[in-house]
Amino acid sequence: MLPKRKSRCWIFPVPWTMIGSRTSATWRTKMRQAPAAFRMLAPLIAAGVLLAGCGPSPAPITAPLGSNAPVPAQTAAADKPLRVAPAPSSLNLPVGSLYKNPANNRSELVLADVRHTAVLIGDSQSMPKDSWPQQGIAAMGYKLHVVGMGGTGYVASNGKTGNYVDALQRGDWVLPFGDPPLIVIQGGGNDATQRATDAQITSNAERLLAALKKSYPGSTLAMIGTLARGVSNGGGRRTEIDALLGRIAAKHAIPFVSAGDWLTRYDAIGDLQDGVHLKPSGHAKLGAALARELTALGLTARPDTAEPAK
Repeated sequence: MLPKRKSRCWIFPVPWTMIGSRTSATWRTKMRQAPAAFRMLAPLIAAGVLLAGCGPSPAPITAPLGSNAPVPAQTAAADKPLRVAPAPSSLNLPVGSLYKNPANNRSELVLADVRHTAVLIGDSQSMPKDSWPQQGIAAMGYKLHVVGMGGTGYVASNGKTGNYVDALQRGDWVLPFGDPPLIVIQGGGNDATQRATDAQITSNAERLLAALKKSYPGSTLAMIGTLARGVSNGGGRRTEIDALLGRIAAKHAIPFVSAGDWLTRYDAIGDLQDGVHLKPSGHAKLGAALARELTALGLTARPDTAEPAK
């Protein structure tokens, strides 16, 4: 309930002889005896009393209880919009510097030309400078930013760094700042070696994909499966994980390159140096195969845009 308003009345200094039970004649007599200045002001005073009266004082402007009516701004400053600092651009940050992105609370690396750079997340198959994943992606016209480490995977870690998603969240390796056109995830072999279950691989793959989609909503994601010999040639768990990753990619409508039988399909068993890793000849052979697969998926880089052709 609103408080009662107090009445106010304007009081004018009228001589006491004019107040009381005086007749109109007496009033006229007093007026003739009054100074000339007062006789001129008296009508104005009377009109003011009649117009103002003893009405209630105006109440402050407030919104009724339970109302959504707007209340006037307290100061002129309240009408001014808040100034929001613009998001930095990779064009005004030094190349090679780290930027702490408030959107994901991670440090990101400023690249010279992120618009034409593909990101490759992988294990020891991807780490050599001229590895088959790097050769295949570079053949599409992209520059490369490679992260990851041998001995890691969707679940597997190597003691120095975590698995793919944990390494990303902890900052063991750093992704670029900006909008890379293509992000490729390769791996699965170390998950087979460390006997990760399908459920573990699926869970961590889902986490990784969610993090990448959130950080890079405009980037195209792609996946490369697990290099192996194939089901009928002793591919075993590696070939099984390749198929599992294919199902995860299909669920998310992500382009997928299956490598679960490549060692036999492309006659690369003789190009192995230790039963798992390839010699330079093997990298060149499978790099060319990967480039053909990526081309078939429509992932060729376009120099005039940040996005790959589709």
